[in-house]
Amino acid sequence: MRSTITLILLLHLFFGFSQTKELDSLSIALGFETNDSLKVDTSLKIIDLLYDSQNFDQALKYIKLSDQLSSDINYEKGIANITYYKALIYAKKNDYINAMDGYNKAKTLFNKLKDTLHVAKVNNSIGLIEMERGNFSKGLQYSLSAIRELESRGLSHELRDVYVSLGQTYYKLNDVDKAIEYNLKALDTQEQMNDSEGVNNSSLLLAELYSKMKEHRKAIQFYEKVLNSSKGKIDSIRSNVLPKLGGEYLAFNDFDSAAKYLIQGLKLNRRNNNKADLVTTLNNLGQLNLSKGNLRTAAKQLYEAGAIAKKLNNADELLRYYGLMKTLDSTTKRFDRAFVWQRRYYNLKDSIDKSKIQTPQKTNAVEATDLSLNFDNKTIKTEVGSKNTVSTKYEDKLKKFKFFFYTLLGILAIVCIFLVLAYLKQNNSLKSVQDLEEQNLKIQLQNEAYIEQTKHLESINNVKDKLFSIVSHDLKDSLSSINGFIDLLRDGSLSREEFDNLIPELSENANNASLLLFNLLNWSKSQMQSLKPSPSLFDIQEVFEEKIKLVDQRLESKGIELVDHSLRDFAYADRSMIEIVIQNLLANALKFSRKGDTITVSNHISNGSCIISVADTGVGIPSHNLEKLFKNNTYTTMGTNNEKGTGLGLSICKELVELNGGKIWVESTVNSGSTFYIQLPKSKPNEA
Repeated sequence: MRSTITLILLLHLFFGFSQTKELDSLSIALGFETNDSLKVDTSLKIIDLLYDSQNFDQALKYIKLSDQLSSDINYEKGIANITYYKALIYAKKNDYINAMDGYNKAKTLFNKLKDTLHVAKVNNSIGLIEMERGNFSKGLQYSLSAIRELESRGLSHELRDVYVSLGQTYYKLNDVDKAIEYNLKALDTQEQMNDSEGVNNSSLLLAELYSKMKEHRKAIQFYEKVLNSSKGKIDSIRSNVLPKLGGEYLAFNDFDSAAKYLIQGLKLNRRNNNKADLVTTLNNLGQLNLSKGNLRTAAKQLYEAGAIAKKLNNADELLRYYGLMKTLDSTTKRFDRAFVWQRRYYNLKDSIDKSKIQTPQKTNAVEATDLSLNFDNKTIKTEVGSKNTVSTKYEDKLKKFKFFFYTLLGILAIVCIFLVLAYLKQNNSLKSVQDLEEQNLKIQLQNEAYIEQTKHLESINNVKDKLFSIVSHDLKDSLSSINGFIDLLRDGSLSREEFDNLIPELSENANNASLLLFNLLNWSKSQMQSLKPSPSLFDIQEVFEEKIKLVDQRLESKGIELVDHSLRDFAYADRSMIEIVIQNLLANALKFSRKGDTITVSNHISNGSCIISVADTGVGIPSHNLEKLFKNNTYTTMGTNNEKGTGLGLSICKELVELNGGKIWVESTVNSGSTFYIQLPKSKPNEA
C-alpha cells in the first residue's frame, strides 16, 4: 500500500512537467525501487534530464531527496554526483559562492573515489565560471587541465563548452593565435553536434579574428559561411554581417563585391533603423567612394556616419570617421581641415588607448606539470636525494653564514636594549622637566589671578570711597533740608504761604534721597551678587503713570514739558527693578534738560519684544562719553541747574535690565538731546 501511494505521488509530480518517454519511464521505475544505491542512480539520471531541460527548481527537489537517501545509506558516489549537480545549478543561478563551495566539495569526493572523469568535469565547470567572471588566468588553468581527460573520453558536450569559453577568453586577452585554435576546435565540435547557433557564433568570432590578422580571404570565408547558413537568413544577423563582409572585400580592393554587400547592408539597416550597424556600413561606403574618386558621395556618407557615431558614442567608428575625413580633405587639398581631422584622430586614439584595460598580447604558456587534474592541491616537494648533492663546502659556508648572522643578530639586540634604556632615561628627564614647567605655569596663573583680584578689590575700594564721599554730601544735604523744614514746622515759624512755597523743594529733596538710597542698595546687592529678579507680567503704561507723578513738581519748577505717548502693553520682568530703571531715566532726562525742553516717554512692540524709550531735547552727550555711561566707574556730570549725581544710576539700570533678559542703549546728539531705549521680553523665554 505504501509503495502504491509513493508511486502515485511520484507520477503526479513528474507528469506535470515531463513530456519525454525516458523521463516517464525513469519516474515509474523510481517509484518501485527500494531505498538503495540503485534508486539514487535512477534519481541522478532524472536530475541530469531535468538539468539539461533547465528545469532547475524541480531538479533541486530531487537533489534534496537523493542527498538524504545517499547520506542514510552512505553511498559516496551518489553524494559526490549530487554535490556536483547542486553546484552546477547554483552556477546557473549565478550563486557564485555556493557554486564554488559545491565544486570544491565534489572534487574532493571524486578524488577519493579516483573518478578522474568527474574531477575533469569539475575542473571544467570551475574554469567556465571563473572565465565568465573575468578571472581569466585562473579559469584557463582549470579548463586546460580538464581538456586531456575530456578529449580521451570523447565528451562532445563538455568539450564544446570548454572550447567556446577558451576561444572567447583568449580573444579577450588579445591572444589571437590561441583564440583561433580553440574557436576552430569549438566549430568542429559544434558541427558534429549539429549546433547551428554555436556554429554561427564561432564562425563570426573566427571571421573577426582573421580580420584582425589581416587574413581577409579567411575572414570572408567565415562571414559567407554565416550568411549561407539557415540562421544567416535572419535580418539581425545579415544586418551585422553584410557591412563587415563588404569591408573585408574593400580591404583588398575588390570594389564590386564590396559595393554589392555594402548596398545590401545599407538598405537592410535603413529599413530596420539599425543605427549600430548603419554607422559601419556608411563608413565602409565612404571609404569605397573615396577610393573610387566619388568624393562628393563619400563626403555625404561620411558626414552621416560621423553624426551617428557621435550620437551612439561609438568611439571606434568615430575614430574611422576622423581618419577618413582627414584623407578626404587631403585629397581635395584642404590641408587646414585635414590637420584638424588628424588632431582629432590622434586625441581620440590616445583616449581610447588609455581607457582600454591593458592585457598581455600573449598569455604565458601553462607548463605541462600544471595541467594535472589536481594542480590546485600540489605541494612543493623536495626530492629525496637532493640533500645528498649539496657539497660539504657549501654546508660549511652555510654554517659560517648562520654563525655570522646570529652573532650580528645578538649585537643588534644589545644595541637595541641600550637605545631603549637611553630613550627611557631621556623620557624620564623630559617628563620631569615637563612637570616642573607645568607647576611653574600653574603658579604663574595663580599669581596673575591674585593680581587681577587685587586690582578688582582696589577698584571696588576706590568706588566705595568715592561713593561714601558723594553719599555723605548729597544725602546729608537732602536730610538736613528735610530736618530743617521739620524744625521750622515744630517751632511754628512758618506761615501757611511759606509752607506751601517750600513743599516742592521738600518733595524734590525727599525724591533725591529716595533715588539715591535705591541706587546705593541695588549697587551693594550687585557687588555681593545677590540681586535676583522675580519676573511677572505688568503694564508698562501703569509704571510710566506712577513715575511721572513723582517728577511733576520738578518738571514744573524747571519749565520742562513731558509728553506721554505710552500705550497699554505688557512686559515680562521684575516690576520693581524696571520701576527703578524708568525712575533713573526720567531723573536723568530732567537733570540734563533746560527750560523749554521736552521729555517724551513711549513704548511699542518690535520682533515680539517690548521697546521702551525716554527721550529728551536737552544738552545731549558727547560721543567720547557715550561708552562710559553704563560702566561701573561712577561717571557723572553736573545737571543744567548744577544737580549732582552718584554716577551709579545708568550702570545699575544696565544690570537690572540685563538681569531681566533685556537690553539698554542710548542715542544722543550734543545740543539736540538723548534717547534711552530698553528692550524687554513679553513672555517667558521658553514660551512661544
